[in-house]
Amino acid sequence: MSTSPLTRRTVLKRGLAGVFAYAVAPNFFPASLFGKTAPSNRLTVGMIGNGLICSAHLGTLLGRDDCRIVATCDVWRSKGEKARDRIARAYGNQKDSGTPAKGIDLYARHEELIARDDIDTVFVTTPDHWHAPISRAAMLAGKDVYCQKPLTLTLREGRVLVDTARQQGRILQTGSQQRSNVSFRKAAEIVRNGLIGDLKLIRTKLGEFPPPMALPTQPIPADLDWDRWLGPTPWRPYNERRIRGDYGGGWRCFLEYGARKNGDWGAHHFDIIQWALGMDDSGPVLFTPKGFEGARFQSHTYANGVRVERYEDGQKYMIEFFGTKGSVKVSRSDEFETDPAPLATRALRAEEIHLYASDNHESDFFDCVRTRQRPICDVEIGHRTASICHLAGIADKVGRAIKWDPAKEQIIDDPMAARLLDRPRRAPYALL
Repeated sequence: MSTSPLTRRTVLKRGLAGVFAYAVAPNFFPASLFGKTAPSNRLTVGMIGNGLICSAHLGTLLGRDDCRIVATCDVWRSKGEKARDRIARAYGNQKDSGTPAKGIDLYARHEELIARDDIDTVFVTTPDHWHAPISRAAMLAGKDVYCQKPLTLTLREGRVLVDTARQQGRILQTGSQQRSNVSFRKAAEIVRNGLIGDLKLIRTKLGEFPPPMALPTQPIPADLDWDRWLGPTPWRPYNERRIRGDYGGGWRCFLEYGARKNGDWGAHHFDIIQWALGMDDSGPVLFTPKGFEGARFQSHTYANGVRVERYEDGQKYMIEFFGTKGSVKVSRSDEFETDPAPLATRALRAEEIHLYASDNHESDFFDCVRTRQRPICDVEIGHRTASICHLAGIADKVGRAIKWDPAKEQIIDDPMAARLLDRPRRAPYALL
């Protein structure tokens, strides 16, 4: 019986299931199969959503020689053209802004981009309400996915994405890039190894968005598909404040499209807390909104009694862990403080817990696409962190504490709150 050659693209398209179908282990392949510089060995990339966060990714990806962006997609054509032209200039395919870009295709619909057989990976950098539908469709089309945080708009979407990734043998990296920062990893390792004793309290600050406001109707820009931007969310009249990500919070202010600050900074900080507690496949059991029975802060509590407070009053660091023997506090820009102070420079012993080490989130994703290993912020991890974001928002919406079973992924004894675990989707934008 003859079989077709086992090539890089065969491995990527068929995923881990395809590798096993050939009865070959992933680490059997020679390193030359995944060369970093030969054009035939570069991973091809499609970018879906060309706003602010996409621009940040372009700044990174365009400097890499192990991948090549071949297509981009946006429902707002002028944004898509701007991204396309930037990519083309970086690759030397465009002499000036007046010359059409060559070799970089622009799409208005993500379905057309992910249908291409020559695209290995997709970066989903849209607003939150499009994360799950696009990521799922991409995985079903045989693509590996880097999806921005929070992974989903609703809690139920997360389990759908986990199931799809596992069934299809796909790699999904959630864009909670603080896991690829040495200071956050070090703080998590200090906590995991009990170096500050038994944990008593964790505090994190998320900031605040202005409240959503009633907005007057404005003319829809001629090159914007507004209906498709809204996608599965309720119909709303167009106003630039609703769509712009850099305008007083923009779309992030509106619960229709995300979880406000819980889904913004919470998706980063709750993720590190989950990591530090060893809860990547589980989560808290109680969510309490600010003001409920006099509560000063929004909080969530784990089964062992450890409470996480959303604390804003003068807190210097993004995340602060307090234990019976000390504390560790951490922020971005390598801001790091421990009590006692020597903990900050103490090296881990060989027998102690060493967490997954990554110094670059995109590199970790591409490495895992090649090896078929799960990345540092795998789909299950992203789902569990997003679950905290959504449950905190549900507790706030119903105005009372809610109990959560993280094993069954069910709200306990509160049918009204349980109905908020998913949302109706506007036709024809089903979760496909």
